[in-house]
Amino acid sequence: MPTHPLEPLSASEIGQVSAILRRDRSLGSTSRFVFIETFDPPKADVVSWQPGDEWDRQGFALIRETSEHKTYEAVVSLSGDRVVSFEHIEGVQPPITVEEFDLSEDLVRKDPRWQAAMRLRGVDDFDSAMIDKWSSGYTGPGDAPDRRLARLLTFVRMGQYDNGYAHPVEGLIVTIDMDTWEVLEVTDHGVVPLPPTTGNFEEGLWSLPTQYPPQTGPREQMKPIEISQPQGSSVVLDGHSLSWGPWRLQVGYTPREGVILQDVRYQDGERLRPILYRGSVSEMYVPYGDPAATHWNKNVFDEGEYGLGVLANSLELGCDCVGEILYLDAVVNDQEGAPVVIPNGICVHEEDAGIGWKHTEYRDGRGEVRRNRRLVISFFVTVGNYDYGFYWNIHLDGSIELEVKLTGIISTGALLPGAVAPGGEPGFGTQVAPQLYGPHHQHFFSVRLDMQVDGQRNSIDELNSAALPAGPDNPWGSAWQVQRTRLESEAQAARDASPSTARSWIVTSSDTVNGVGGRPGYLIEPGAAAPFFAMPGSQQFERGRFATKQLWVTAFSPRERYAAGEYIAQQPDDQGVSKFIAGDRPLVDADLVCWYTVGVHHIVRPEDWPVMPVARAGFHLKPVGFFDGNPMLDLPMEPMGDHCAHHG
Repeated sequence: MPTHPLEPLSASEIGQVSAILRRDRSLGSTSRFVFIETFDPPKADVVSWQPGDEWDRQGFALIRETSEHKTYEAVVSLSGDRVVSFEHIEGVQPPITVEEFDLSEDLVRKDPRWQAAMRLRGVDDFDSAMIDKWSSGYTGPGDAPDRRLARLLTFVRMGQYDNGYAHPVEGLIVTIDMDTWEVLEVTDHGVVPLPPTTGNFEEGLWSLPTQYPPQTGPREQMKPIEISQPQGSSVVLDGHSLSWGPWRLQVGYTPREGVILQDVRYQDGERLRPILYRGSVSEMYVPYGDPAATHWNKNVFDEGEYGLGVLANSLELGCDCVGEILYLDAVVNDQEGAPVVIPNGICVHEEDAGIGWKHTEYRDGRGEVRRNRRLVISFFVTVGNYDYGFYWNIHLDGSIELEVKLTGIISTGALLPGAVAPGGEPGFGTQVAPQLYGPHHQHFFSVRLDMQVDGQRNSIDELNSAALPAGPDNPWGSAWQVQRTRLESEAQAARDASPSTARSWIVTSSDTVNGVGGRPGYLIEPGAAAPFFAMPGSQQFERGRFATKQLWVTAFSPRERYAAGEYIAQQPDDQGVSKFIAGDRPLVDADLVCWYTVGVHHIVRPEDWPVMPVARAGFHLKPVGFFDGNPMLDLPMEPMGDHCAHHG
């Protein structure tokens, strides 16, 4: 047995889940295992669990039965070697598997209609084509989920390792059915010549004569930066149970969400205090703002239509992570139900985080300074052209930060020669190379925060700051106050960003009191935000309604796990938080789940080509009244000599 009820399934357990289902449900070669993961025990059982307690270890499987065109959910007891439940979920499509995407390339290359369209563009070497796999979206009733659809775009490589995104085949869209493996439609909106220049960023390919921008060779090597922890890491791992300084938590992982923080607690003196029951990226949505035929339908839910955990990179010391690294393998499954181990899929390390606190007494020069450090739990995924890093940063000051790093290659489009005048730009994107442009788009990340601030009974307030009207209470014109509003129900708690009032939200305990008589709390301090520009009625808006608010708050329900819903593929509208709040459940003294939207507004730049410098976005959870003072006050001086901490 694993050491904790929330431990992710091991490779052998994943194999056991699929074997039990094949045995007891007679599943054959037409059954595709989309995801296999831990089926968590009820929250109350986990909260009350103590080391040594037994529990029924269970696994969850999401299955596409292609012979029936049906989707099933199954729960398997690993402890009891039996199927607990096997349920048909009507009218839905599960995420697309990696194997389905791989098989689609050969399917398209063999289609005579696609071949004819490629010949019109002067391409006879069909193996040079790179087929990009896009979910279908919902373009009308013909996309209803009784068929398993994908819409694929084509790019051309000029050599084995050429950057195919430099040569998009504009206007050519292929629709396939992945249950029957048919090419349903090849739509050609007209020939646009392939952009002439390459966009290679690998050092060995810079010498190609048509490289853009031109590169003659690597710059001079800078002096090295070395990160050393001669006594090793302060992190202690027992399976996926982690201890670091005052922090205790479980490192979870699912094929859909990737890394999850679970049962996060802080050792405050004699008390091990709960803060967060489960923190995860619950959806990732990328809608494009270009109405051109190739691009208008680009609105992908990279988690709900693909899965982030199955697309994780195997990380390498000295490249993705540096320092004294502890790695955890990420274990997922293939569509046959066999385990797939992603070596070093999860990186755990600690970093210097700059000054933690400092004061110098100017009268006599005496000073004290302590350095903060942070624990970083991260993973990196590649979703087609884009690469995303997700970093949970946990600080000694009691704060938790999610940082998303966006890099990789922009999705590109081709321009007709002379379509853009000198000094001009395409109407809905940015030209990044001759006859090549990047459409403008947005990235929205919904972060699900199942809060437990000093326990399961919490409330949430909104904080807005405002200047007082001129008068007796504001005689000098400089007075302002913080207005605190209790969000009492789910409908009231669907909230917009408001930089003009420095809006934030605080989740407080209903059962404990701090040293000054207030309620211990954790503040959701907003970070990146972007308004959603798709109009109501568009599929982008209707399917991605979670992105219309910066914060949603719901009462906990175990099946409300994903911001766009359990199943969003080929759905015409949102299946998630905008529907979860329909019952307008009370939020006072309740088990609360906060859904925070991180928005990235990507106006493409020439500097984003041919590979994009990392862009960062995220937000903070900060203690407010949770501690009775600075939780880092007891930090000892670092033994690093006079350059760090010392008395003046």
